[in-house]
Amino acid sequence: MAIETENLVPEHLRHIRKAVDEVRLDMIDVKARVSGIEGTLGPVMTQLAVVSGRVDRIAERLGRIERRLDLADA
Repeated sequence: MAIETENLVPEHLRHIRKAVDEVRLDMIDVKARVSGIEGTLGPVMTQLAVVSGRVDRIAERLGRIERRLDLADA
């Protein structure tokens, strides 16, 4: 009985080690994919900031036009 128990522990440890190795490999893939997404997302965020600035300027100009035409709410 004791011999069976002694054999089970190393066997379980081997299975655990194999599972951890698989997770490690999966994490390498996940990190590579996240890096790719970050590389793509950076320029998109820059363009979003540019567009947001343009919209803000258009809103200011529209506000001035409305005030000149007395269309703006007080």
